[in-house]
Amino acid sequence: MAQAPLPEWIKSLQQRDPQFAEMYLAQRDHVLKDGAIPAKYKILMTMIVDALTSHPDGVAAIANRARAAGATEAEIKEAVEVAYLFGGTPALVTAVNAFRGSA
Repeated sequence: MAQAPLPEWIKSLQQRDPQFAEMYLAQRDHVLKDGAIPAKYKILMTMIVDALTSHPDGVAAIANRARAAGATEAEIKEAVEVAYLFGGTPALVTAVNAFRGSA
């Protein structure tokens, strides 16, 4: 899977506590790797969570990570719809950030 750039909050953590940041990233990589559930679907799940918790920059970054893992625009669109179903209009407004910067 292609590595997406690290978010600023992780870079900040790396500067302040590199050992903890390394542990966090290793755990994240372990959980989000291909398994019974393909990585791209796990990543889409994290995008939905960011939409439900009103984190638009996270949604945009995670959508790009999902694309790098092989998610299609149709899969991202359906994940946006799932976010709407469980989070209502506020989650939909946040989830639409998945398309920020895409063609």
